[in-house]
Parts: sequence; C-alpha cells; structure tokens
Amino acid sequence: MPPAATTSLGYSPPDGGWGWAVVFGSFISIGFSYAFPKSLTIYFKEIQEYFSVSYSEIAWVSSVMLASMYAGGPVSSVLVNRYGSRPVVMVGGVMVGTAMLLASFGTSIMHLYLCVGLIGGFGLAFNLQPALTIIGTYFQVKRPLANGLAMTGSPVILSTLAPLNQFLFDSFGWRGSFLILGSICLNCCVAGSLMRPVTKVVPPKPGPGPPGCAERFIDFSLFKHRGFLIYLVGNVVLFFGFFAPVVFLAPYAKHQGIDEYSAALLLTIFALVDMFIRPVTGFLGNTKLVRPKIQYFFSFAVSYNGICHLLCPLLPGYAGLVGYAVILGLGFGMVSALLFEVLMDLVGAHRFSSAVGLVTIIECGPVLLGPPISGALVDAYGDYKYMYYACGVFMLAPGIFLFVMHYFNYKKLEEEQRQSVAEGLGENNASKPNNIQVFCSV
Repeated sequence: MPPAATTSLGYSPPDGGWGWAVVFGSFISIGFSYAFPKSLTIYFKEIQEYFSVSYSEIAWVSSVMLASMYAGGPVSSVLVNRYGSRPVVMVGGVMVGTAMLLASFGTSIMHLYLCVGLIGGFGLAFNLQPALTIIGTYFQVKRPLANGLAMTGSPVILSTLAPLNQFLFDSFGWRGSFLILGSICLNCCVAGSLMRPVTKVVPPKPGPGPPGCAERFIDFSLFKHRGFLIYLVGNVVLFFGFFAPVVFLAPYAKHQGIDEYSAALLLTIFALVDMFIRPVTGFLGNTKLVRPKIQYFFSFAVSYNGICHLLCPLLPGYAGLVGYAVILGLGFGMVSALLFEVLMDLVGAHRFSSAVGLVTIIECGPVLLGPPISGALVDAYGDYKYMYYACGVFMLAPGIFLFVMHYFNYKKLEEEQRQSVAEGLGENNASKPNNIQVFCSV
C-alpha cells in the first residue's frame, strides 16, 4: 500500500499556513466531541441516586450521546459536502449548548436521554466529522501529524473538564453545572469560525450525468472497497469495549471506597498521558518507517488496549488504578490518534467524508450498546472485573483480526501494483514502432 501522501486530490494542499489555524479549531471541536461524554461520568453516581436508577440505566446517558454522535455521521457528511465545515460546526456548538440548558431542568432519566443523549449527541456529530474532514483538505504530507495534534484536543479538554466538573458539582449541583457547561460548549462556534475552506482550483472533468440524490453526497461504492470493509468489521467489534472502561473508571474507583476527588484525579491522569501520546503517535505515524504500513501500527494499538483491560482487575488498590490509568491513557491515545488517519490512508482524502459518515452510522450500534452491556455485567455480578474482562476481549480479538487481514491486504495490493506496472509496460511497448520495419519500408 503506498503512503497516503500519494493520494491524488486534484490540487496541492498547502500543508501549513492557515491549515494550522484549522488544526487548532479542529483541536477544540474534536476535543469537546470525545471528552464531553466522558467528563459527564463525574455526575453519574449522584444522578443515579437522584433518580433511583441502576448502573446500566445511568450508563445509557453517555451511550445515547456517543451513539447519536456516530449516528449523525451521514447527516453531517451530507451537510459538509453541501455547505462546508464552518457552518456545520457552528450549528453543532449551538445544539450542544441548548441540549445542556434543557437538561438542567430534567425531571427524569428519560429527559436526560433526550436532551443530553439525543440532541447533544447530534450536536457533537456536527462538531466531529467536519473537523476530521477539513484536515484532509489542508494537509497531505504532514497529515498524520496534523491529525495527531487535532486529536490531542480530547485529552486536553478532558483533563480540564474532569476537575472542573467536580468543582461545579460541589458548588452548584448537577443542574447548575449542566447550565454552565452549556455555555462552555458555545466555544465550538468559535472553533468553527476558524475552518475556512481551502482555496483550490480543480479543472473540470467530463463524466457521466448527475447520480440518484443520495449518491451525490455519500459514496456507497465504498462497500466494495476491500480495505474499507476490513476496517469496518474490526471497528464494529472493538467499539463494544472501547469507551466503557473510561466511562466506568471513576465509578469503579468510588466502588472501591476511594473519595470523589481522587476518583476524578484518575481521569486527569488518564487524560494527561493520553494528551502526551497522541502527538507522539502522529509523529511516529508520519515517519518513513511506519507510514507505508500504518495499519499494523493501528492493529498493535487496538491489541494493546485489550491487554490493558484484561490486566485492570489484577492491579490492587488506588496505586493499581493509577497504573491502569497510565497504561490505558497510552493505549487509548494511540488508537484515537490513528482511528481516522488509517481510514483516510485506506480510502484517500477525497472519499474520506463519505467513508467516515458510513463508518459512524454503523458503529453507533456498538457505541450505544457497549457501556450499557458493561453496566449490566456490573449489576448482575456486583463487581467491575467481569466488565473489564469483557472489554479486554472485545479489543484484543479485533486487534488480532486487523493485523492478520491487513497482512493479506498489503500482499494483495503489492500483487495488484505489480500487475498494473506490468500491464503499463506492455502497453507502452506495443505502442512503440518497430525501428527495423520502419527502416526497411523506407
């Protein structure tokens, strides 16, 4: 597989300039999209007691929010392809702010599912997908590094929101905190304003007439793309165990009798390590050694996460949880930094918007069901260790699957490339005149 830098976009991306301002805007948008649902877990125990609900019921708040964020991917893709990233992100910021405002008046857990989960989740979808897409239009050679820096927004914002949420809860309760968080989310509108469309001149190309309406914005031919299907199958499985260990990290600590601030500190430690490893991963992914085979790097990162979850119940006490937060931050950060870069590497930047839309709508199932299934295991056994064992299997199995399948995919691509070169040489030789025959005829 050739490096993603060779993908033809029809123009030369600037690979810098205003692109770094776009990376900063994406840093904020992506940060809120991924950090916000995780940071709300600080309020889970208190909301659970307030509404008298179970672990699995309270877990649905984050699950519905994340699932809505993923389910909104195709809608976001259509809007981005039609209007560009800037207005879509700004509308998303308004939606999340409004959702938290409405949730502060919640009278039941269903109210939170609707406001925080559904409306807030779609608002995050309008922040996430446009931010990921616009980076590919500004960067090509430095794209893994740019993606790694943008994805660092999640741990940076999480490390800020985790202690801030605990302070807000102690000062204003969960209702007042939700109201304040709604105003903070409006910063996504500022981030969106930085996402100026890239200036490009593409020569017109003759082609067939306009397609059926949906195909103008979503490329369904991706379901015939071998690499895309490998990525999709692996990701559907791994997402059953990707978010739940982070969602339940603070509740797990409280379950062991650890005080609230120490439990919140675990998320901060996790976020700090995550914050460090994401740009490092982007830098490594941009090296000549790793980038041509970056799918192996991603497979390793997924497998490493699975091993971390399997080890978690074996680490005793608060010191063990701190150690787990560190190794989890490393694994989670590597997967997050590579998650969309490897998809862009497979399908190319020009098809990425459609690809990420299709991937997210399919992944919303495991994203929605993963944490509640994990919460149900906690309810059934009264212990978190079975939840961590299950998440470990859900991560380790697809990691091995991705490694094996991409080994065969790389071999197949090399074979196809050799055949293409051979056919090209054959055509060139056939088109050249025979010098001897030409001489004789003269």
